[in-house]
Parts: sequence; C-alpha cells; structure tokens
Amino acid sequence: METPRRKPKQTAKQVLDGKSILITGGTGSFGRHFVRVVLEKYDVRRLVILSRDELKQFEMAQEFPHARYSCMRYFIGDVRDRQRLETAMRGIDLVIHAAALKQVPAAESNPIECIKTNVHGAENVLQAAISNEVEKVIALSTDKATNPINLYGATKLASDKLFVAANNITGGHRTRFSVVRYGNVSGSRGSVVPFFKKLIANGVERLPVTDPRMTRFWISLDQGVEFVCSCLARMKEGEIFVPKIPSMRIGDLVEALAPGIETEIVGKRPGEKLHEVMCPSDDSDHTLQFKDHFVITPEANENEVDYQTNALGETGTLVAPGFEYSSENNDHFLTVEELRTLTNS
Repeated sequence: METPRRKPKQTAKQVLDGKSILITGGTGSFGRHFVRVVLEKYDVRRLVILSRDELKQFEMAQEFPHARYSCMRYFIGDVRDRQRLETAMRGIDLVIHAAALKQVPAAESNPIECIKTNVHGAENVLQAAISNEVEKVIALSTDKATNPINLYGATKLASDKLFVAANNITGGHRTRFSVVRYGNVSGSRGSVVPFFKKLIANGVERLPVTDPRMTRFWISLDQGVEFVCSCLARMKEGEIFVPKIPSMRIGDLVEALAPGIETEIVGKRPGEKLHEVMCPSDDSDHTLQFKDHFVITPEANENEVDYQTNALGETGTLVAPGFEYSSENNDHFLTVEELRTLTNS
C-alpha cells in the first residue's frame, strides 16, 4: 500500500506572499499596523481595507500612497451590509475580521448597535467569505469573550461561536475559519495608556484608577500582528488561538507612567472585571498548550481534525484538568521598570 503523502509545512511568508488580503475595520489601530508589517515583510498581490470612515481611509492613503504601494485598495463599507461585503471579497484569498464595536460602556448603553455590528456583522463576513471561496478567515476576539459579564464580551463570544461553527456549513467550499483571542493592546485607540498620558501631559495631580489590584493581559501591536500572521499559517479550522503574553497590574502601570503621583479610586465601570481570562477552566478538556500559545479546539470536532499537530508541524499537549489562563494567575507579570520601557517605546 502506498504511504499517503503529508502536506508540506507552510510558513507565514508562503501563506501570505502572492495573496489578496482583506481587513475589515482596516483603518483601526490593528489594521493600520497590520498593513505596515505586511508591506514590510511580505509580497502580497492586493491589500484591501474595508471600513466606514472615509477620513481615516484618506489619511491612511497618505501614509501608504498608491504610487509606492500599488497593492493597496480601499472600500467604504460596513460589516452590517452583506452585499457590500460580497463585492469587497471578490478575488480575496485571506480575510482578517477586525471590525467591531469595542468600548464596554458604549456597548452597555447601545446594545442593539453592538449586536448589529459584532454578531450580525460576523455572520455577514462568514457568509460572504464562503460565497467568494475565500481560503482562510481569522476573526479577532478578546479576553472579554471568556465568561462575559458585559454586552461587548457577550457579542464577541457569540461571534467566536459563529466562526468556529462556520467550518461545519462550508460544504464543498474551501473556506476555513479560526479565531485569535488576546488581551489589551498597549497604545491602541481607547486603551488606558494614551488616556493616562494625556491626563499627565495636561498636568493632572491625581490619576483616576478603577482598582489598583486590577490585572490585564498585555500585548503590543507588533506582537498582535505577528501572532495573527503566524496563525494564518498554523490554522486548520475552528481553532481559538491564544498567545502566551504577560500580565500587568494597573497600579504598576500608574507608577511606571508617573512615579509617585496620587491616585483617585473611582471603582469598576459597569461590565468591568477585576481580572480577565483567556482560557476558561470549562474548556480545559479541549485546550492544547504549545510553546508560545494555547489552542482551544472545537468541542464538536465533526470533521475529525488532528489539532495536536498544527499546519506548521508544531505539537501541543492537553492542559491539566481545570486549567485556567487568567491575568491574575499568569506566571509572567511585567515589572514597573518593564512597563516604563514599553510605554516609552
């Protein structure tokens, strides 16, 4: 009997080079940085930005002029509009779904709008991808999707479930879906670092702090983009990829940004947790640990995928029963000195 051939392992460069890529929400912090990295490291055929904001697209086009970056394309559109997504995805090989309403207080006050974008928009993305025979789709998620207590987290959990389950409805289509979940992105729009820096620059005498014990996962834009690119190469279908990243305490962040400054404890906002979780204990029976990341595999592995060895040939092992990966029990916390270096870079 002839031995079946193994598929050759692919690197991120082999997966991205020569491909047409679309990024929903592409004018956001992640999208702009993703574009910068991809243009520097890869030789893509087309890089399509889909977003609602014409001003941000204009500004992005000045940063990445067509005369120099002929692969760049811009689509005004909303993930709520399936027909526009169908048009934007024509000829697209890879999709990064980064569009979302992300502000916790705004979602609590405008729940229907959050659901329309984060849940209905996710469904539109996956249906448009299947219709256009897109090869791979990675949806960006958040630690707030784990055991959610706010509407934003609940909508992202629903979105995660949609993208994982979408692999069961592709039929004969080639499209495959996975999810990347990570924590707070340092320096991104709406994050606490630029907020604190602005207050300090304006000469405030006290910084408002929810709770100095509060912990959060910490990832830079560089790390986030690199992880997404590597997961495009690693993915088979239905994985939720979680990077191993450090945690930080809010009190330490304040000390790093403004040593000795007084703080005003304002308490948690509605829907806010003291600590965040990325791999819940309830999923420990189907969570694999790799060298630099975890993979939460689908509970219903209907296509009998071997998740223990990924498409890069990396091998993972099942975590211990009851294992939980939280910002509170993380074995790597950033020191005040490390935070000071990172926030000044």
